[in-house]
Amino acid sequence: MLAAVLDGPGAVSVREVAAPAAAGRALVRVEQAGLCGTDLKIVAGEPPVPAGRVLGHEMSGRVEVAGPGGALPAGTPVLVNPALYCGLCPECRNDLPNLCQHGGLLGRDADGCFAELVAVPETQLHPLPGSVTAGQAALLQVLSTCVHAQSLGPAAPSDTAVVIGLGVTGLLHLQLLRARGVRTIVGVTRSARKQELARQSGASAVAAPPDAAAAVAAATGGHGAGLVIECAGAPGTLAQATELAGPGGTVIAFGITPAAAALPTYQWYYKELTIRCPRAARPRDVDTAIRLAADRRLDLGPLVTARFPLTRAADALAAAAAGGQLKVVLDVAGREAS
Repeated sequence: MLAAVLDGPGAVSVREVAAPAAAGRALVRVEQAGLCGTDLKIVAGEPPVPAGRVLGHEMSGRVEVAGPGGALPAGTPVLVNPALYCGLCPECRNDLPNLCQHGGLLGRDADGCFAELVAVPETQLHPLPGSVTAGQAALLQVLSTCVHAQSLGPAAPSDTAVVIGLGVTGLLHLQLLRARGVRTIVGVTRSARKQELARQSGASAVAAPPDAAAAVAAATGGHGAGLVIECAGAPGTLAQATELAGPGGTVIAFGITPAAAALPTYQWYYKELTIRCPRAARPRDVDTAIRLAADRRLDLGPLVTARFPLTRAADALAAAAAGGQLKVVLDVAGREAS
């Protein structure tokens, strides 16, 4: 089969490799595979991943060979949850399989989905209803991580919520907040293009970072936001999230922020903030993401801004790294790039 393989830090090639054996797993024929920041870090050597690994963890496709349990027959359209878990450790037994002690991630700890076929435990498969379009399916895995993050943060319709950093995850968070009934949502980004996308995604106000405090103060009468979701993954934006949160508020550190010494931790105490750091998604978060798409609660398709065939995986990675796109997707099933 054809696959995009990591040859070493900074080196990816698309070549023929042996197709995976089922070996007690389901085989899925990949149709779409999304690219994200984790893929870029793996290619860069952070964290180190052995050469020869098939990359990729965001995928939808169809069951090629059913798993041993036969829960989903061949031909079933599916989304794959790429967060592998054992089901037996204390975390798994306490409904935290995303924190499994023995877990892993497709494309990092096991061969992933930048390939024509992938073998996964059938417990990782989530059926897709016919009402979910290809454009929606490409966003469902990353949407599931946003669903998980927001399950950790209360939000009532009367609350004010802020989303800092309006890439694809920030725009998904805006749509989720609107779907939850939150009426006042402030989006924060420097990009005029993304500010307009934020308005289309449900933001009631948008602001560049220097103007965010004034925008939140105007929306809350100076009280501060009840929920702030930080999606940029930088020490400065995490500090800003703390400043924008009101007393008793919640900050969700969705962006993976590197270690930082200069955070306003006294504000965490002074405002008695709740700081949540979500990781991956649980199976039920994946099901919720699928249901939201099937019910047309969210507008996902427009967030895919570039598509490449599998043969151009290196170009797709370069496009994602360049920063001008929202979501870059590999059309593994063979459609031409658009």
